[in-house]
Amino acid sequence: MKERLQKILAQAGIASRRKCEELVAQGKVKVNGKVAKLGDQADSEKDKILLDNKPLLLQKKVYIMLNKPKGFVTTVSEQFGMKTVMELVKVPQRVFPVGRLDKDTDGLLLLTNDGNFANKLTHPSFEVKKEYFVVLDKPLSDAAKKQLQKGIVIDDRRVQLSRLYVKGKEVLLRIHEGRKHIVRRLFEKLGFRVTRLQRTKLAMLELGKLPIGKWRALIPTEVAGLL
Repeated sequence: MKERLQKILAQAGIASRRKCEELVAQGKVKVNGKVAKLGDQADSEKDKILLDNKPLLLQKKVYIMLNKPKGFVTTVSEQFGMKTVMELVKVPQRVFPVGRLDKDTDGLLLLTNDGNFANKLTHPSFEVKKEYFVVLDKPLSDAAKKQLQKGIVIDDRRVQLSRLYVKGKEVLLRIHEGRKHIVRRLFEKLGFRVTRLQRTKLAMLELGKLPIGKWRALIPTEVAGLL
């Protein structure tokens, strides 16, 4: 069955579908000896597909949950010598992080070789809920809490929380935003500094008691639930 090339590449675990589109656009993909163009289709079982002149190998799909520690970046490779989450997850398949967590943020991070799965969890149109545990430099005031409940405007877009629980310096919040540093920026705008940030939940998946720095494979019902 013919499918778009970026979908085939994503299913092979190369990267997210968006990144695979870039690879096709850059002329790095060939089908039956011809350089492919964005929008081209192929049959992964019948056509000869090359990426950087190497045959494309379809892999078994894997879905991993990692309790990411602070100090690790969520990239596959790193040119500045920083530690990446790839050092913590050792599997035969070529996996990549689903979305990102800042270097100074810990908690729930997914890795996979399924580009369609990654796209469903990261594309803004799906509005996937994320829950964070936050520790601030000082107790959150009632006025700041009311502002958060009303919604804070960041870069001309209002950020709405779907859950907010406050106990002194500790805050638990739920958000579907995926913009960079969005949680830290929310509190900075209110005059607070985040001293710890941990993602505890993604969609219906909870971090639970998974030790920091450790990972586990998702079970089929969890994968189905996330999809």
